[in-house]
Amino acid sequence: MTPKQVIALIKKEGIEYVDCRFMDFPGLWQHVTYDAEQLNEEAFETGFGFDGSSIRGWQAINESDMLLVPVADTAHRDPFLDRPTLAIICDIKDPVTRKQYSRDPRSIAKKAEVYLKQSKLADHAMFGPELEFFVFDSVHYDQRVNTATYAVDSVEGIWNRGSKDPANLGYQVRQREGYFPIPPMDSMTDLRSEMASVMKQMGLPIEAHHHEVATGGQAEIDLQYAPLLRMADMCMMYKYIVKQVAARHGRVATFMPKPLWGDNGSGMHTHFSLWKSGKPLFAGPRYAGLSQMALYAVGGILRHAHSLLALTNPTTNSFKRLVPGYEAPVHLCYSSRNRSAAIRIPVYHNKPGSKRIEFRCPDSSANPYLAFAAITMAAIDGIKNKIDPGEPLDRNIYDLEPETTENLDRAPADLESALVALEEDHDYLLEGDVFTQDVIHYWIRYKRENEIDALRQRPHPYEFCMYFDV
Repeated sequence: MTPKQVIALIKKEGIEYVDCRFMDFPGLWQHVTYDAEQLNEEAFETGFGFDGSSIRGWQAINESDMLLVPVADTAHRDPFLDRPTLAIICDIKDPVTRKQYSRDPRSIAKKAEVYLKQSKLADHAMFGPELEFFVFDSVHYDQRVNTATYAVDSVEGIWNRGSKDPANLGYQVRQREGYFPIPPMDSMTDLRSEMASVMKQMGLPIEAHHHEVATGGQAEIDLQYAPLLRMADMCMMYKYIVKQVAARHGRVATFMPKPLWGDNGSGMHTHFSLWKSGKPLFAGPRYAGLSQMALYAVGGILRHAHSLLALTNPTTNSFKRLVPGYEAPVHLCYSSRNRSAAIRIPVYHNKPGSKRIEFRCPDSSANPYLAFAAITMAAIDGIKNKIDPGEPLDRNIYDLEPETTENLDRAPADLESALVALEEDHDYLLEGDVFTQDVIHYWIRYKRENEIDALRQRPHPYEFCMYFDV
């Protein structure tokens, strides 16, 4: 929509409030609500002032004034709020220079799209992420001086099989056997359908939904592919809808990658392709129906995978998912059909328009604007520099002999290792001023100070199991 159409919609629908939403640096949506009369056509240019120093990872207190600038074509009616409310995504700008704020994740995604077009390699980077998540019936967690605890619960959880509650029907999902069971074992079909219906109502194109592998309510709803910026916007709407629908039913949804020990975690397998003049560029006569450009893109992503994971797998918990034996890829190689490789080449259909690569490392805790921009930049670097991805590995990596796997490149073992890689390998992200040195530096600093050090300084509950009797 145009600004004029948004204003007309507000009047037609009797909208009382406009909810301005934007992304903080680590990757959570923030919002501020204005009376609908405050939004006029001029506001789409001048924006609304707010305090940027109060947002995680943003401005210092002495330069706190920032602008929220509504983006008209993201406007949509919010179905969850009691009063008629129009939600709209905003860009962040500096009130003095009027330029996009460099630490605004959405501005980084926009710059990645501009750089791709300027490279003349392609017009669009298309993304189709598979966001996985858990829905629990209850959760509690805490950290104090003398105690640390967490617990999640689900009627589907295998741990409830022995419950003597009369409501227990014994249809719990066994560990790592949750892929595609039919109801009543899959107790969340109606819940996922409601989530998908709200997504469609809010303009998100849906392909399918299903139960995922883990016990305890793991799920996936698949979006149809879309250009980089649009898909990142949709991912944030997706998360909002999933959490709101779960809360509407007295349940809680989480995109935390590994909330359960001993079962599969939640990933965000990311399908990626480049298009130009309406034509797919990744289809061709090479391996698995790929073009040479696609193979170079694979080479770029694999070459930079260690540093990429600092953005696509940005939490300490992310690396508890990237361990052998749980379908999450540990080895940085590529293959057709092989889900144990970091990059898979889907072969469901041979049509050129469906040819893409699937980067299987990312997880749903990622800031989608940063993750998709970084993947695009790594692919561009691979294409420009003709980076050879080497030979594919079509065998099940988990069944290979140790002497074979020890020669394969492995994903970083933890977030600190990924951040070290990002320190040493980020020039490809700086091309076109897409990411800046300030963004890279502050991302690393923020993650170390607020997450890695915070976890490292606290006793872990399992340490008591191992060491209390020493």
